[in-house]
Amino acid sequence: MSDLLYISQVTHEEKRAWIIAVLAIGTYAAYLAVILARAADNTPLAEVSYASTLLWTVGISIAASIVLSIAVSIGAPKDAGRRDQRDREIHGFGEYIGQSFVVLGGVAALGMALADVDQFWIANVLYAGFTLSASVGCAAKIAAYRWGFQLW
Repeated sequence: MSDLLYISQVTHEEKRAWIIAVLAIGTYAAYLAVILARAADNTPLAEVSYASTLLWTVGISIAASIVLSIAVSIGAPKDAGRRDQRDREIHGFGEYIGQSFVVLGGVAALGMALADVDQFWIANVLYAGFTLSASVGCAAKIAAYRWGFQLW
């Protein structure tokens, strides 16, 4: 019974962070499983067909996050969607942390492109950067909701 009480006390924004984090990690894990299974017959990774799988997993993650966010909103009290100052600060904090991984992935991909690395590796570095951005940013938001945070 205490678990149900806790779940009802979790803010709408924290629930959204959980949804995005779980979907980002889950779909990326599914992507890696498919790609590694295709390379199981000693095919070099750079020669594995990856583009459609990458696009499908990204699309599924985005669509599922929208559907689940709507489902959470429907089941929430009328004022659950309101964001106060704390929610806005936590959101900015998480986005700030998460976006650093998009930048790192972009810089790494740029360097790889300049070095004429195969596009398989470039695409995968970008996807890993996006996944890390979403998961680490959401983890920061969840940690801030659970244990608080200090703005500098």
